[in-house]
This record gives sequence, structure tokens and C-alpha cells, in this order.
Amino acid sequence: MDFLKDLWLFMKERKKYWLIPVVIVLLLLGVLIVFGGSSAVAPFIYTLF
Repeated sequence: MDFLKDLWLFMKERKKYWLIPVVIVLLLLGVLIVFGGSSAVAPFIYTLF
């Protein structure tokens, strides 16, 4: 969680608000991969890629 806090402070201080959608998409893809790798939904998620 310290990484996310540091990333947020960096974006806020340097006015890099355009990075917020990039970070959100990467986090969602990570959650999708973790969720898809260990569930019965995996075959449906892998067809997306």
C-alpha cells in the first residue's frame, strides 16, 4: 500500500493526473488475471485475450 500512496503523492505533486487511468487499467488487469487463474470463469476470461 505504500507504493500506491507514493504513486498518488507523485502524481499530485507533479500534476501527472493523466497517469490515473493507466494505473486503474493496470490494477484491473491484474485483478482479472488473479481472479481468472483460480476460478471456473478462467476459460471465459482467456477468450478475451
